[in-house]
This record gives sequence, structure tokens and C-alpha cells, in this order.
Amino acid sequence: MSDAVGPYQAFYCEENAFLRVAGPVRPGGDHALFITNARRQVAVFEQRLAPPGEPVVWDYHVVAVDRARQTVVDPDSRLELPCDLARYLAATFPPLPPQLELYSPRFRLVASAVLAATFASDRRHMRDDRGAYQAPPPAWPPIGEGHTLDRYLDLDDPIAGEVFTLDGLRLALLGAAIERP
Repeated sequence: MSDAVGPYQAFYCEENAFLRVAGPVRPGGDHALFITNARRQVAVFEQRLAPPGEPVVWDYHVVAVDRARQTVVDPDSRLELPCDLARYLAATFPPLPPQLELYSPRFRLVASAVLAATFASDRRHMRDDRGAYQAPPPAWPPIGEGHTLDRYLDLDDPIAGEVFTLDGLRLALLGAAIERP
């Protein structure tokens, strides 16, 4: 992955986003956007791991948002880097048919200073029952002390940031409601 968008390690999106938003270089934005839902099964389209037009169902995903420039950096996306925020939200989270609405996203938007002060990952979520990594870990050290990732993914936990539906996020970030066909 290009250093133009900062360090990258596949399957460690929360760390990739942290380094872009709250790390020493900060090439990608001023907020981290945590994407999940209560079921921890969210449909994310335009991901490089899925064929075009098909979603990846992630338990969660995290990207960097630059509110001033209205852009998103998602190195797992097949969209451009950085991507226009309105384009990213429309392409990545299209309307789902009623039978698939259980895969609808919810979001936690966290400012860089708050993220730097409260986020930690000891990578326990990436280990199997025997303690082996399920995907190779990044070369950099784990972020912070302990593990607050699970609290970030619990959208009822007030740890940091604001929690939104897709419509609410678009309204907060773009000042526009979702356009429905």
C-alpha cells in the first residue's frame, strides 16, 4: 500500500485509521469513523476483497475522515484515495433491500485528540483460541495501553465521539439527507 495515505496493514483497519488520524504523521484526516452495528455484521460495498457490486460483511470497519476537505481515506476500498465523502458514503453504503437491512451500518465519529487520548488495542481480537494471530500483525507496536476497541464498537458505550445512523451521519457531515431512489 502506498505511503501516500500512511502506513497500512491488512485486517487492522482501526490501527491504520488511528495512525492517519491521531498518529505522528496524520496524513488522512481529523476524525476516525468506526462502522459497525449491534449485530456486528455490516455490509460494506466497494471493498477490494469483494467482487464489484458485492459487499464485504465486516464485523466492523474504521476509516479516516477529513471534515474540512470532506474526504475519506479507506485503503481497503477500490474507490480513489482520498475519496470525496459524499461519493464514499453513497457508493459504500447504498440502500439495502428490506430483507438485508439488518446489515445496515451505524457509525461512531471520533475527533483525533479524543481518539489519541482514549483508544487502545493490544490486538487480542486478532488472536485465535491458541493465541496465534489470525492475520499477520503490523510491524509497529500495539496502540496505547490495554484494549478499548471493544468499547468503541459498543455503540451504547459513551467512551468517545458521536454515534449516527447513515442518514444522521450524512446530515452531520454534509448537511444533506440521504438521497433515496
